[in-house]
This record gives sequence, structure tokens and C-alpha cells, in this order.
Amino acid sequence: MILLDSSVLIELFRKKDKKKTLFYNISQSYSELCISSITYYEVGIGNRKSHFDYWKKLSDKLSVIPFDKACSITAISIYTDLKSTNNMIDFADILIGATALTHNIPIATLNTKHFQRIKKLELIE
Repeated sequence: MILLDSSVLIELFRKKDKKKTLFYNISQSYSELCISSITYYEVGIGNRKSHFDYWKKLSDKLSVIPFDKACSITAISIYTDLKSTNNMIDFADILIGATALTHNIPIATLNTKHFQRIKKLELIE
């Protein structure tokens, strides 16, 4: 199972040749792809009307991992660590990273600059 970051889905929406996307490459190697509820929200609010049907079909095929109390506890730890080392990242990325860590799922992202700051997070690039 691989958790997809929003950046992977945004690239998929933007590129005409879907075979040249990280999503396509990952889908060839992994049968189970998922997103966090935070990613579902991010894509949902940033989605163009022209992509609505595409997003609906795609999201129906992805498992959505909820952000729950256990994820919150992990997110607090990540936030505290990043703040203490002056390496803060976007809050949404903290929440997505916390979801991956809590559920012990590697995360696929095009935003390695931020996610590599989260200790023990396994990144798929």
C-alpha cells in the first residue's frame, strides 16, 4: 500500500500524457493506492470543474485513510520536532505525513523537500 500526496494527484491532472506521471509509475508496481482524508480535502477544494468527473472516478478507486486521534498525536510530535529545529512545513503536509507514519504506509510525493524533514517517514519518489 502507498499513500499518495496531493502533489502526485495534481501532476496527474495537469499532464496530458498520464504515462509520464509518478501516479502511473506507482500504479504499475502497487495494487493498493490510498490517500489521506487531508489529501481528499485538498484536491476537492482545489479541483477545477473540468476535472470533477475525473476526480470522482479516481477517488472512488482509492482508499481514504481518516485523520483520527492517533494521527493527531503523531502530528503533534512532528510539529514539535519541526518547530524545535526551525524546519517547519505546511500544516497539511504535517497532517498527511502523520497519517502515513501512524499507519506505517510509505508516501509517494513530488514534494520531497518538505516530507524528507519528517523523521522515519518512508518516501517514494
